Order: sequence, then structure tokens, then C-alpha cells
Amino acid sequence: MLRAFATILTIYPLVGEARRLTLRRRWSRDLVRTLDIAIVGDGPPPPAGSVIVANHVSWVDIFAINAVAPASFVAKSEVRAWPVIGWLAACNDTIFVRRASRAHARSVNRQIADLIARGRLTAMFPEGTTSDGADVLPFHAALLQPAIDAGARVVPLAIRYESEDGRRSPIPAYVGDTSLVASIAAICRARGLTVRLLWSEPHDVADRHRRHVGIATRAAIRQALSRRQSDPVELAA
Repeated sequence: MLRAFATILTIYPLVGEARRLTLRRRWSRDLVRTLDIAIVGDGPPPPAGSVIVANHVSWVDIFAINAVAPASFVAKSEVRAWPVIGWLAACNDTIFVRRASRAHARSVNRQIADLIARGRLTAMFPEGTTSDGADVLPFHAALLQPAIDAGARVVPLAIRYESEDGRRSPIPAYVGDTSLVASIAAICRARGLTVRLLWSEPHDVADRHRRHVGIATRAAIRQALSRRQSDPVELAA
């Protein structure tokens, strides 16, 4: 598997954009499968040029999304320093945000607007940190401003990790003082995990205030998670 990743990353800078997105989908899918996590999508994937707004549970989230809908992610700059994960994120065209710099924020906004104009997908986690997946933390709505300025459609995505019996699993959650090594080990010890991607309908956000967009998208994600929690338990596909 590592040899396959090395081969893909060697040719990655040498091919066109469409081919790079295909490679990104492939290696993301392979990485998640290597962890023995199944990926299940509920609802249609996001349309071209939209912004995916998701809750954040695990470092696996980025690769699960890329396995289905390859996107450029907006992440805090600290992620770049994470061993292995930071490197992989950089290979996935992640936009790293230095949150204390307004000048850098303007640069990030321009990058996002350019991606939207080119029909590319952008993804972000407005909670600003990870949770255990039981609920959704309040959103930092400022991250949504580029989508509003560009008139993009925003697609809420609820990410839920499940065990073999279909119930929510806390094992993949990357929270608290858990180290990356400990997180990977816990996931590898678990069996029958599924990451379920619950897509909501796109929201038109042009001319709307970012606070209202944040409230609406967070509510859509919470509703999707709540609906899944209250559904009869079924075995994950």
C-alpha cells in the first residue's frame, strides 16, 4: 500500500487537474479501506463549484470525503505540522489558514473564490476543531464568507461513524489528548467500522449574512445526525 501511495504521489504533479482528482479519490479510498472502514454515502454528492460544510470528528474525515467528492480543504495551519497526516493533507491541495493574520485570510478567500469559479469543490469544518460526533459544535461563520461572496452553493454534510450494529461509534473521534498514533491504533483494532456521509440539499447563500448561513448549515447537519440516530438500527453496508 505504501508503495502504491509513493507511485501515485510521484506522478501526481505531472498530470492534469482531472487526473489529479481521480488519483486523489483513489488513494483516499484505498487509505480508508486500509483502515478497514467502509464508506457509505446517503444522498446525492455535491454539485460542481459548491462548498462542502461538514462537522468534524476525525482526521479520517478528509480522506472519507475525498474518496467520494475530491475537494480542496480549508484547515488550520497547525494541521500542516502533523506527522504523515499534514503531509498527506498538503498533497491534497489543502488551503492552510493562519487564523491570526487578516492579510492571509484575504489570500485564502481569493483562493477559494478561484476554486469555485473553476467548478472545483471546496470543503471546510467550521467548528474549528473535532468533536466526539454526538453533536455539532457552534460554527465559526467567518469561514463561510468566501462562499457567500462568490455566490456558491453550500452543501451541508453530516459525518457519522458507526459500529457493526449501526450505532454511532466514538472510536475514530480525534479529540482531547489522544495522540495521532493512539488514534490510528484504536481504529486499526476496531472491526466493522463505517463512515456514513449524510448529504443535505445545497443552500443558496448569495447576499445572505454569514451568521445566518452558519446557523442554517449547522442546523441541517444536526438534523441529519439526529434523524440517523432515531432511525431503526440497521447493519452498515
